[in-house]
Amino acid sequence: MIAPGESSHPDKNPIKNKEFDASQHPVMGVDSHLPFVSPDKLQVNYLREVFKKPLNGLPESFGDYSRLDSRIDPSQQVPASVLFGIVERSKPSVLLTQRSAKLRKHSGQIAFAGGRVDREDASEVETALREAKEEIGLDSHFVEIMGVMPKYLTGTGYLVTPVVGLISPHMSLELNEHEVTEVFEVPLEFLMNPAHHRRHSRELDGRSREWFSMPYKDAEQERFIWGVTAGIIRNFYHFLIKN
Repeated sequence: MIAPGESSHPDKNPIKNKEFDASQHPVMGVDSHLPFVSPDKLQVNYLREVFKKPLNGLPESFGDYSRLDSRIDPSQQVPASVLFGIVERSKPSVLLTQRSAKLRKHSGQIAFAGGRVDREDASEVETALREAKEEIGLDSHFVEIMGVMPKYLTGTGYLVTPVVGLISPHMSLELNEHEVTEVFEVPLEFLMNPAHHRRHSRELDGRSREWFSMPYKDAEQERFIWGVTAGIIRNFYHFLIKN
């Protein structure tokens, strides 16, 4: 299984393949001037209603800005899906994973459960559910699919469909330790407050690459959420503000 953002071909150059530590990169700005999502919009019943009709407006971010130009053909990118899982608690939370340090790329990073679309998958929704089952042992009967968000292009050529689903708090999980070392929850209220959305930028191969980070400190440690995961969360914030 290859997660979004992970190449299917090993890099022959070990120096080129060195991981970039985003947590050490300077913060260019924090979006505390933007409105936070009101508490009533974070309730499960409201979220169900939102996804019963088409989402208003375009996403704030279509993906990795360094790849968004006329040379990119979306149909030639690798299709993938992730499960944007919202745990149905009195104060809803988002289910995230810590990727294994054993993985060749993006090891130790925070991500949604998900991966590339298999030929046998009937839909992008099926891909997200299958990957969640393979990675964290989440059975589909614990998930109520609400809908999908617009696709997100990663810097490594994956076109990711975020599948939004409500997860029962009574879920049973069994981690695939080769891929995932930990599963944890972040309050939806925290993620939907742009005062926690930090902006970063760096030059890469003559292009400006921009991304968000949303560090969250729980009882265990600080969770550095960034990149594709943070970008998809930011789009979810954008849609809740607009809808």
